[in-house]
Amino acid sequence: MNPALELLKTRGFFQQCTSAEGLSKLMDEQPVAFYVGCDPTGTSLHIGHMVPFFAYRHLRDAGHTAIALIGGGTARIGDPSGKSDMRKMLDYEQLDKNSESIKGQLDRFVGFDGKTAFSVNNKDWLAGLNYIDFLREIGRHFSVNRMLSFEAYKMRMETGLSFIEFNYQLLQSYDFLELYRRHGCRLQIGGDDQWGNIVAGVELIRRIEGVEAFGLTFPLVTTADGKKMGKTEKGALFLDPAITTPYEFFQYWRNVQDQDILRFLLMFTFLQADECRKLCETGKNPNEAKERLAWEVTALIHGKEEADKALAGAKAAFGGSNAAGANKQAMPKTEIARLRFKEGYNIVDLFADTGLQSSKSESRRLVQQGGAFVSGKDGELSAVSDTSVLIGEDRLNAEGELILRAGKKRYLLVVT
Repeated sequence: MNPALELLKTRGFFQQCTSAEGLSKLMDEQPVAFYVGCDPTGTSLHIGHMVPFFAYRHLRDAGHTAIALIGGGTARIGDPSGKSDMRKMLDYEQLDKNSESIKGQLDRFVGFDGKTAFSVNNKDWLAGLNYIDFLREIGRHFSVNRMLSFEAYKMRMETGLSFIEFNYQLLQSYDFLELYRRHGCRLQIGGDDQWGNIVAGVELIRRIEGVEAFGLTFPLVTTADGKKMGKTEKGALFLDPAITTPYEFFQYWRNVQDQDILRFLLMFTFLQADECRKLCETGKNPNEAKERLAWEVTALIHGKEEADKALAGAKAAFGGSNAAGANKQAMPKTEIARLRFKEGYNIVDLFADTGLQSSKSESRRLVQQGGAFVSGKDGELSAVSDTSVLIGEDRLNAEGELILRAGKKRYLLVVT
């Protein structure tokens, strides 16, 4: 097998391929132009969107031409793949803003140079399509029966599939065709939920251009307990630091289950595979590997300076309450009016209002189970298990601050 494909397989980026033998042969003969697509349905990508872009960088580094397609056109419809309901329709102005934001995030991660890696927006060729001409040229090549055989459509048929969503596969296939015509693109990669759309594009290029194109998908990443990877108590793990702070981002990786460490090191870092395995050798402290994983991923997404700050904050938090106080500037923080503590701040409200718990009911449960900790004037943390307790000014240190801890691992500095 071609070394670049072998590398992807070793690191967990290989689920299905339309022709592994044919693709391997092509990649042995010449550099291959390939693409990954993502729709700008939000202002920020989350870590789940980034799985194909880690593979994208591996392939680019192996000498292949990498195209990032931003779906400013397809997002006007919405992809039904993996969704139980129709996406909310966004106005075009918002989609354009989202596209620019996402392009910037990808540029920071990939480093678009315009030659070995660059971005395109399918709005450029989809927005002005003549529908009748499109049906005559493209639609005639699609079988409705064949489309309905793919899992994405079968699943949605049970809950209701709109006609506008039914067109999505045609548009994504047309993207592949356009990228072949414009850039000689012969490979599309993506998550396994895109298999049906990718295969349709491969078949369209064969029918119209008489050329063999290829599709390669990756497993949808879940944690060892079967949960969707990248999901936190606050929702998805976003790249935008205004939504998910670098410290929260770091902490997600620092707190992964032991069984997931090696798999995530291979997929979400560019450390050599042997080094990843060495970090996870039997008998070694798994927390060291988790810290390395967290630092590497945070540095890739937010930069080394933010990764260093997050690591310092994590060491402070895990080093005990006094250490946390000494390194408090490295911890995430929030500001609250001092008057609230002068009056007495209910412990349940405090943990909910600061965002350490997602709701008052969650906050109440945390307190009752003994998982809510508040520092005193000396910086020492103590558990509060009575939901009626009021946190007063007497707990604030000389700078008017205190530290909250939810469970064993989540800390927050409160500045008044």
